[in-house]
Parts: sequence; C-alpha cells; structure tokens
Amino acid sequence: MRVKSTLKIILDERGISIGKCAEMAGLKKETVRRMYNDTTMQYQRDTLGALCKALNVEISDILSLEDNEKSN
Repeated sequence: MRVKSTLKIILDERGISIGKCAEMAGLKKETVRRMYNDTTMQYQRDTLGALCKALNVEISDILSLEDNEKSN
C-alpha cells in the first residue's frame, strides 16, 4: 500500500491553479506543486490542515491508500 495525493483531482475539478491554491492556503507554491503531482515524500500536518481549511475538504479527500500494484 502507498499513500496517494488526490489534490490534482480536486483542483482540476474546481478549476483552481496550483498558485491560487497555494495563495488560498498560505503555502509555498512548490509545496502545493509536489502534492498536486503526487511527488511529496512526507506529508506535514500543518500543510494538510491548511489545504483542508482552504479547500473545505477532509484529509481523506486529499489522501488515499492505493495498492502498490495499481501504481506500477
């Protein structure tokens, strides 16, 4: 199992850019870009909290568990 970021789906559905999301959440654009591209290696609690608040979603909406076989 691996943790997968679904931030790209949320932002694309809402028409929100990475830059706009970063601004809304008070985060660095690079931090949001890594989550958007699912290349983040560690998820910081403050980052997740800021994204959840800015986007009005739960952590389970931003992160999901995926079987390793699906990601290959």
